[in-house]
Parts: sequence; C-alpha cells; structure tokens
Amino acid sequence: MISQEKIDFWDNVQFGGGVSMSFGNQTTIGISPSAIYNFDNGFSLGTGLTYIYSKYEDNKTNVYGASIISLYQIPKIGIQLSGEFEQSFAKNTSNNLNSTTTSFPALYLGAAYNQGRFAVGFRYDVLYPGNKSVYSSAFSPIVRFYF
Repeated sequence: MISQEKIDFWDNVQFGGGVSMSFGNQTTIGISPSAIYNFDNGFSLGTGLTYIYSKYEDNKTNVYGASIISLYQIPKIGIQLSGEFEQSFAKNTSNNLNSTTTSFPALYLGAAYNQGRFAVGFRYDVLYPGNKSVYSSAFSPIVRFYF
C-alpha cells in the first residue's frame, strides 16, 4: 500500500514583500507585503498590497494599491518569470491644500534571477500611461524575498 501524505494548504503558502526608501531632494518610503501559493508545477499565484509615501518640495503623494501576482520558476536554471496586475490610487496634495486623486492600472511583465527565497531582476509595465503615472518609468526593479 502506498502512503499518501496529507498536504496542508499552509505548507505551500509563502509571505514576503519589499520595502523601499529614498532620501534627498525627494523623500520616498514604500512597503509592499504579499503572499503567494506555490503549486507543484513551478507556478505560484498570490496577492499583494502597496503603500508609498512621497514628498517633493511642497507636494506630498500617497499611493495605495492592490495586486494579483503570478510567478513561474523555470526548472534548473534559476530564472523566475512574473506577471502582476496592480490597481493603484494616488492622492497628491500641495501645501496650498490643492488635492488631486488619480487611479491607474499597471500590468507588469518581468524576469528575475531566483536563488532560494530571494529573487532580483526587472519588470516592465505594458500599460504605462506616461505623464499620467506617479512613477517616472515603465521599468522598475524586482527584489522579492519570501519566507
């Protein structure tokens, strides 16, 4: 008789995310927690949240977002492909109390070198709206760490 181990859902769940900070002429602080579920075939699917605070001169921006994350680990070569859909909302306030709120989607496609629980690479937002985004470029780095 073949013994089958009971697989607990939580055994395949990993938590992680990222933190970003930048100080100088512009101050930016961000946090992006996420959770993924690892399937047996190299695929992972999960969700994430994003909060970014940015201050430049008299302008302050708060960005809130939620995302759906998909990852695929290419066997034996350490490359991780990713797709992530994120919906963000930004509120920009200047010192004269003028305030604007914008909403924008992003669809990131990326590739990263993966070693164990850590991955580093780049992603590209195929929906990048140019001057309507709070981000300065459609390219952004990937730094992932899951526990």
